[in-house]
Amino acid sequence: MNQLTATVLWNHHVGPNYFRLGLGCPQPGFTGAEPGQFVMVRSNPSVTPLLRRPFSIAGLIGNAQRPEGIELLFRVVGQGTRHLSDLTPGQGVDLIGPLGRGFKLSPKAKRFYLAAGGIGVAPIRFLAHHLITQGVEPGNCRVFLGGRTQGDLLCREEFAALGFGVTATTDDGSEGMQCLITDPLEEAIQAKAPDLVCACGPHGMLQCVAGIAARHQVACQISMETMMACGLGACLGCAVPAADTQEKYRHVCIEGPVFDVRQVAW
Repeated sequence: MNQLTATVLWNHHVGPNYFRLGLGCPQPGFTGAEPGQFVMVRSNPSVTPLLRRPFSIAGLIGNAQRPEGIELLFRVVGQGTRHLSDLTPGQGVDLIGPLGRGFKLSPKAKRFYLAAGGIGVAPIRFLAHHLITQGVEPGNCRVFLGGRTQGDLLCREEFAALGFGVTATTDDGSEGMQCLITDPLEEAIQAKAPDLVCACGPHGMLQCVAGIAARHQVACQISMETMMACGLGACLGCAVPAADTQEKYRHVCIEGPVFDVRQVAW
């Protein structure tokens, strides 16, 4: 974990209220960062907003062994993210990271299904690139993207360029099938089960993914999205119910954000 000042390299508008932010970071800032980890960003040097905001790392810039920086993918929802969307190259951003626990991949796993709902695509993008660097055959990987409308489907072309099969769904039918992303995911699992399902998105989506994994007895890891005040385990504001009766809660910032789906009480 480091606290550092990153430099804005680019800030691209990539969809309705969506931005892709490239941050140059001093060495060795993000060496060893894992897909699923996150950073806490102070979006504005002024008093408002007072607290940092958590953002999943969407990818590394440069060599994975000695990364020159990170990418963030975010949606403008309030004052903090609005300020981030206004940043221009050369400006500084104060951040802490990498934080939390990422996806844990067994060397025996060869087939992966990745599911993302909305902005949950950020850690899934990082994971997809990581799988390629680990020598996973892209033909053994599928990505399932879900959104409310066409504009919420991010990184489709990038996943396809990696060689992954991509399935998209939208709530309004503006692109792909008009259904929940968990519907084609379950159909794919029924047809040919993967070694591991990895997912990130809204709580309801992850709850459904958990049910699918249990029904078909497939390994599954999920990256949970919660509100955080500190990201360091001090505020206890990101607690989720634990499946283990001896531990009532798990804290997303330090025990997650990636969990084996069986660790969470749904």
